[in-house]
Amino acid sequence: MAPIDYRQAGVDIDAGNEVVRRIKALARGTYTAGVLSGVGSFGGLFALGSGTTEPVLVASADGVGTKLKVAFLAGVHDTIGVDLVNHCVNDILVQGARPLFFLDYLATGRLSPDVAEQIVRGVAAACRDNGCALLGGETAEMPGFYADGEYDVAGFIVGLVERSKIVDGRDVARGDVLIALPSSGLHTNGYSLARRIVFEELKLKIDSQVPELGETVGEALLRSHRSYLSIVMPLVERGLVKGMAHITGGGIPENLPRALPEGLSYSIDRDSWTVPPLFRWLQDAGEIDDAEMFRTFNMGVGLILVCAPSNVDAVLSSLRPAGGWRIGVV
Repeated sequence: MAPIDYRQAGVDIDAGNEVVRRIKALARGTYTAGVLSGVGSFGGLFALGSGTTEPVLVASADGVGTKLKVAFLAGVHDTIGVDLVNHCVNDILVQGARPLFFLDYLATGRLSPDVAEQIVRGVAAACRDNGCALLGGETAEMPGFYADGEYDVAGFIVGLVERSKIVDGRDVARGDVLIALPSSGLHTNGYSLARRIVFEELKLKIDSQVPELGETVGEALLRSHRSYLSIVMPLVERGLVKGMAHITGGGIPENLPRALPEGLSYSIDRDSWTVPPLFRWLQDAGEIDDAEMFRTFNMGVGLILVCAPSNVDAVLSSLRPAGGWRIGVV
């Protein structure tokens, strides 16, 4: 038998080195004052610095689910990195935390430096937008584990909040008001059902034009997950928010209760907003009932804030440029 090397077994170390070379500049472009290490270290170093008396670290991890399948079909990979970062940013924002640093994990069957660079370019862009350092990550080439042209990504975020400013819903009371912020689309949830409707039931292609939406299937389904950091953090710092819910998998019914103390529930005014066309189109095409839609998708609501009635006007005034409305009550 002729000698076999690692490349013949499916792992290309040279391709991995090329990916690292390409992403070094992308990562460095996100560095903040707290970063103490460079790209290539075994671990990323980050100094908390001063400015808080009782600093609390808040951490989270997530992926983007089967939205990846849409990216594969479209050959568009930079938006996935944006989705990954913004989802994680919102997950710690709802506890009042500002992001410090982010790490990403990319696993694929055969490493393509071009695709990997696109993904990390999106990650880096979103990190810069959120004032968050891309501190490190891992790229794994796993031949035989993933289909050709496919990959998986995960993100890990660490943020900081002053202990006295943690938003945990403990002070939420009956009569408090629920304020909604609009989503930019499906964000990163409900794609298994959306793909079933679009590609299996309707038999559409990724570049099919959808008259009801005024855009292609790919454009509608790949719209990036929105970050709410810049518009919500000022409210947190002013102490105007008692609780927050990031409306992800499970929709409003599964996520809003997580922002409320035990014994309290909520009432939502379904007439307070117009559900965006994408959700209505999916519902009609799939003949899906309302309960299933609201449990699977965000239905145009990306984040819900809980505030005291006396603070509603101040909150809505601050949110006005980005859009926000009174959606219900505790």
